[in-house]
Amino acid sequence: MIPGVYTLTELQQAIAAAPNRWRPLVFTNGCFDLLHVGHIRYLQSAKTLGRSLVVGLNHDASVAAIKPHTPGQPPRPIVPAEQRAELLAALKPVDAVVVFAETTADPLIAALKPDVYVKGGDYQLETLPEASSVRACGGQIEFVPVEVPTSSTAIINRILQSSG
Repeated sequence: MIPGVYTLTELQQAIAAAPNRWRPLVFTNGCFDLLHVGHIRYLQSAKTLGRSLVVGLNHDASVAAIKPHTPGQPPRPIVPAEQRAELLAALKPVDAVVVFAETTADPLIAALKPDVYVKGGDYQLETLPEASSVRACGGQIEFVPVEVPTSSTAIINRILQSSG
């Protein structure tokens, strides 16, 4: 067992047992394939919006579905889910990580009922797949600015260009 990494059932039980420790609960989700400073600053900003920050982490199969293989690039994810979860759980702003297999976080949102759902400012409300799930559970949606415009894909591309 990795400290800070929960199954959905374990996390629901922890929240039910100590709601004052967890609420208001901030939730975000993503692949977090190659952790970079943009991720860190994003998570730090997200944490300021509530008492606890829960990160829903896409499992390897859902990352592969979201980020299909591009010729000339390694298949995604680069880092396996268990390692990505451990890295995220070790970060100061993150209170819990739960890995999920679906391509959207809708089932986690329905189960956890976050008070605040956070995505980066590079997302749009109109195209956010989880927006209706957040509204259905009474949560609010917040977008935090992207302070360091980078991505795991950009990092991979720079590595490939410098090694070729």
